Amino acid sequence: MPDRPPGPRKDAPTDLPEKVYGRRRGRRLRVYKTDLLETLLPRLAIEPPDKGAHLDPAGLFEQPMRDLWVEIGFGSGEHLAAHAAANPDIGMIGCEPFLNGVANLLEHIDTGGQRNIRILAEDARPLLDALPEASVGRAFVLFPDPWPKPRHHKRRFIGPENLARLSRVLKDGAELRMASDVMGVAMWMLEHTWLHPDFEWLARTPEDWRSRPDDWPQSRYEQKGVEAGRNPVFLRFRRKARIPG
Repeated sequence: MPDRPPGPRKDAPTDLPEKVYGRRRGRRLRVYKTDLLETLLPRLAIEPPDKGAHLDPAGLFEQPMRDLWVEIGFGSGEHLAAHAAANPDIGMIGCEPFLNGVANLLEHIDTGGQRNIRILAEDARPLLDALPEASVGRAFVLFPDPWPKPRHHKRRFIGPENLARLSRVLKDGAELRMASDVMGVAMWMLEHTWLHPDFEWLARTPEDWRSRPDDWPQSRYEQKGVEAGRNPVFLRFRRKARIPG
């Protein structure tokens, strides 16, 4: 990772297939987690929006929320659950197609009692398309699948099409937070987002991307990576103010 943003890429892909890649299920779940999928998930689940549908965030939660945050690919849910516990007046939507990760988040909710989390156990893209413009105060894409083979790079979530989606739903001044402990992926996310005209990189010194901010909860995946000797990169971008008219 350089001390300043890299130059423009010449080979950035311009399209992203709508197919969802990656595993949907892992090893067999314990009875407790299976029960949570059958009993708790239906109370918190968001149905995948149809194409062209509009989703009102205010209708998702039992009480009014002062803001809406979205995590795309929440893994085992530690980061999302911690934010929800620390910010009970902010609505949280977590998107995760991997069923075992959904079950882990449900366990956090069952033990922690968070009432401000809703779960889309599917691809995040239809949700982003259905949310109102400028409705999200913060979005997270943390430790996504690296898809290391060059022919699979178009599967990476951060790219032109999804940055356009994120730009549309993020409020002026909202943060997009990203992280990876795979240097090639961190550079990919940095380059694509830095090149997008609607985003401003908030790093001013190398320490800004080398150290996790105090209000950024650590996930189990990040912890395991650090223990294995991988150094995570933390990227914070701000959605620039829209130009009137």
